[in-house]
Amino acid sequence: VAPSRAGVDDEESAEEAREETPEDREIRRELEKKREIDVLWTLKSGTSTESSADEPFVCSKFIVAIGHNAAAFLSSFILDSVCWEVVGVVKLWNEWCRTSNTTNVLPTDSFCLFYRLTSDPTVLLCQCSCYVAEDQQFQWLEKVFGCMRKEGLQVTILSTCPVADYKTQESTLTLPSPFLKALKTKEFKEQVCCPLLEQPNIVRDLPAA
Repeated sequence: VAPSRAGVDDEESAEEAREETPEDREIRRELEKKREIDVLWTLKSGTSTESSADEPFVCSKFIVAIGHNAAAFLSSFILDSVCWEVVGVVKLWNEWCRTSNTTNVLPTDSFCLFYRLTSDPTVLLCQCSCYVAEDQQFQWLEKVFGCMRKEGLQVTILSTCPVADYKTQESTLTLPSPFLKALKTKEFKEQVCCPLLEQPNIVRDLPAA
């Protein structure tokens, strides 16, 4: 019978922890600091402030577009239709992308910007085309939603799935463009803006943040 590795693994982990040098700890701290997410808002007086500096603001509707396709959809069908103003930006770094605190971006750039509807300042959009690493997603969620009051907040997430995965008796070649389907929670009482997703379709790989 092969011996159990439970005790061996614990000993190896403890040995690795003991072998960490001060230089290793410094490098790890610097890397963790570099991977911290900064959310900067320009909601007041036109100057940038970090998310923790101000009191939570009122937000009635928050629409989050995740990924290049969803961000492009916002640019084509929503941001060009009514008047919006840029009010915030997320600055982050990881192995796959790097964003800055600039709001002057190109469609090919990786960015995460916040917009406010000028006719109703309580309506916000988030256009996120950058990659948020798994270890940064909760931090993103905590810092962004930590700036908002939760009472009466309605959140809509725009994400994309391959058309080839859509289960229907009709040909996918005849689907309109853009092709939109919705899922909603039981707390959502308003009318949805597009038809609900039919069974047996499943939405998967939706980013948690």
